[in-house]
Amino acid sequence: MTPVRKSDYTETCPACGHEVSSSRLKRNLKVCPRCGKHGRMGARERLEALCDKGSFRELYRGVGSRDFLNFPKYAEKLRQAKELTGENEAVVCGVARFGGEPCAVFAMEPGFIMASMGSAVGEKITRTFEYAMKHSLPVVGFTASGGARMQEGVLSLMQMAKVSGAVGRHGNDGGLYITVLTDPTTGGVTASFAMQGDIILAEPGALIGFAGRRVIEQTTGTVLPDDFQSAEFLLSHGFVDAIVARTELASTIALLLRQNRKRRPA
Repeated sequence: MTPVRKSDYTETCPACGHEVSSSRLKRNLKVCPRCGKHGRMGARERLEALCDKGSFRELYRGVGSRDFLNFPKYAEKLRQAKELTGENEAVVCGVARFGGEPCAVFAMEPGFIMASMGSAVGEKITRTFEYAMKHSLPVVGFTASGGARMQEGVLSLMQMAKVSGAVGRHGNDGGLYITVLTDPTTGGVTASFAMQGDIILAEPGALIGFAGRRVIEQTTGTVLPDDFQSAEFLLSHGFVDAIVARTELASTIALLLRQNRKRRPA
């Protein structure tokens, strides 16, 4: 959860109740300095904080969703999401550097209809992988999503296969794909490209899963453990490779990209 605003200058951690100045929280990348609770970050905010300063160059900004099905109130929802976030769609894509190492990168925007995956999201991420193949670049992806966008019906669901195909082609071409699962990463995004990374990292405490807890418990007739679908639960069951604090993410990604460059033939 994002820390609750207490005043213009102080915020309160929703996990431990610690009060911290907004400026200090920003410097600490929205991580509570007392308990380590990771607050949610916008896509552009995340890229600005983690990529090498001034290295990010955006691609495909003009790609956006359309109301293909004339779904009730969807056009208005898209308009509101654009006004709220300043983004044209629920993912920001481009090229950047981590520790001087170049890569293609995408980050999903939680404020844009909960970073749900519509046709434009799939198109932008697919194009990013195609760009990476053309320029022999690894891909780093920051996922955060409520799943597929119901207002686009099967057109949204098709993006799971579309992006997965692009991930596969990039891998067959020898490209490295690093995913960073942030809170929350759920639904069709989890069921496709979020979990297809060659290296899968997760932020502490991130909710990661497909269907919701209640649906699974009702379907299976079982009571799930309290930490079910947390990053820590997935790590203990081998679904992610490492949990990395946000303050360590940039250096960790840089190290992985550096090692990948050294292993590949010139």
